Amino acid sequence: MNTSDKTPIDFWFDFSSPYGYLMSEKIDAVAAAHGRKVRWHPVLLGVIFQATGSRPPVDGVSAKATYMFNDFHRSARHLGIPYNPPSRFPLPTQNAARAYYWLHGQDCALARRFAHAVYRAFFVDDLDISSPDTVLDIADRLGIDREQLAAALQAPEVKARLKEECEQALAAGVFGSPHVVIDGEPFFGADRLPQIEHWLQTGGF
Repeated sequence: MNTSDKTPIDFWFDFSSPYGYLMSEKIDAVAAAHGRKVRWHPVLLGVIFQATGSRPPVDGVSAKATYMFNDFHRSARHLGIPYNPPSRFPLPTQNAARAYYWLHGQDCALARRFAHAVYRAFFVDDLDISSPDTVLDIADRLGIDREQLAAALQAPEVKARLKEECEQALAAGVFGSPHVVIDGEPFFGADRLPQIEHWLQTGGF
């Protein structure tokens, strides 16, 4: 079977998700090794949590929160991915997500580069990716027209696209980030990468 004949993998995530960041650094290479492409879907966890009645995994200063913050570091070290805990966490990510979908409509590869740059800006450089100016700065460094993107962030059709993606995520059973779907089989969390690789190697188990 040719790569083009294989169903793409769907990768749902929020730009404020640490585990989504870790998955974003690995999923394309894992998929490519097995002749698959990946469709990236930034969504808003706030919308997902509200619709599903869920709560963020890190909330306050509980023992669970302490564990999760430690696990972010450990998981990044385990995967060999740079990680610097952001001083503002979590953050609203609608501007970054809107920018991604606007770019995706013109240049898929550029949109992917932008997504990586946003994640690294937040989880390595500790930049405030909720700020439209920060999003525009990131795009500007990639050669993206700043004025056009600034207008796109407020465009009704771009806002509608993000809303539609959130609705599609809920319809697909997405309840958190990262959520990867391979041929209808869902995998939640960056710690599912070994299972994802095994699934792709074997065609399911």
